[in-house]
Amino acid sequence: MSKVPQIKIPATYIRGGTSKGVFFRLEDLPEAAQVPGEARDKLLLRVIGSPDPYQKQIDGMGGATSSTSKTVILSKSRQPEHDVDYLFGQVSIDKPFVDWSGNCGNLTAAVGAFAISSGLVDPARVPANGICTVRIWQANIRKTIIAHVPITQGAVQETGDFELDGVTFPAAEVQIEFMDPADGEGAMFPTGNLVDELEVSGIGVLKATLINSGIPTIFVNAADIGYTGTELQDDINGDAQALARFEAIRAQGAVRMGLIAEVSEAAARQHTPKVAFVAPPASYKASSGKLIEAADVDLLVRALSMGKLHHAMMGTAAVAIGTAAAIPGTLVNQAAGGGERTAVRFGHPSGTLRVGAEARLVDSEWTATKAIMSRSARVLMEGWVRVPGDSF
Repeated sequence: MSKVPQIKIPATYIRGGTSKGVFFRLEDLPEAAQVPGEARDKLLLRVIGSPDPYQKQIDGMGGATSSTSKTVILSKSRQPEHDVDYLFGQVSIDKPFVDWSGNCGNLTAAVGAFAISSGLVDPARVPANGICTVRIWQANIRKTIIAHVPITQGAVQETGDFELDGVTFPAAEVQIEFMDPADGEGAMFPTGNLVDELEVSGIGVLKATLINSGIPTIFVNAADIGYTGTELQDDINGDAQALARFEAIRAQGAVRMGLIAEVSEAAARQHTPKVAFVAPPASYKASSGKLIEAADVDLLVRALSMGKLHHAMMGTAAVAIGTAAAIPGTLVNQAAGGGERTAVRFGHPSGTLRVGAEARLVDSEWTATKAIMSRSARVLMEGWVRVPGDSF
């Protein structure tokens, strides 16, 4: 039996949007984990408490959901005109891997505040009172994100009256701008089509919008797969056959988007792409018991993350929703009533969310200039996280 003592690593546990994660400064990590590779992955797995066959992450910082099994590594930016480099790792709950293939839009809301508080932003750029604009380089997808962080008496303001559905308590509003949000270097619509047809085992031919914006996302119509768009987590997450069908859709879409070569590779790429289903507005009761009226939203969206229906909406998927809604002809735009729009309010399991997006046609290809949304963030705990010294 190992008797190697535990080591202490400076860390901060933060809620960002409707997610929670463990934040590290790159320089605080053990030397072996300061570079990408096996040591880093093993360290983060042990911090979060994975892989856990019980799927509870009792022996770690994870919360046994995709929203709470997350890690962030920040460092002073190496990119010109940026303040901080932001690397996100989605930690699998029951499997021994960390997925680095995409961004976390929710935790993005906490990146600017952590960067300021950790000295990663030039103090001369932080006002005594007002808004500090933090220029973030999202290292997973190599894109720029701008965070507008409120400052009071020289410190990050975390409390306030901004309410975010899916988060119990109000906090300070942080506006996030995702610049040129198409994920990666390829086209925003990798197949060149606004709507494709997927041949999915057990379902048949299924219409889908495949988009790279914020995060690679597959949108399908709720009605085409037997849903209304008003479903909550319990309606889907306890249905193993339904989850298997969604994974089949995700795998086929990933192949068509060029993210993987074979359907079998999808199991090793859980974080991306996301799969979501859309429907026209309808009234429903959110998970909190709050009544969402059809008149309150432009459309309904439900999205899956790491194989389960998300309790609210991933921030990056919200970018995809906003962008797709702005482009006439996509399934998202059709569900919202069609036509041109620069913003959309959609209903999700916990309530509603508004996201703005700008898209234009350039040389016969659609491109998005930016997507904007408001989130909030709050430090929950700071100090050190401990792991056995031989765990990485």
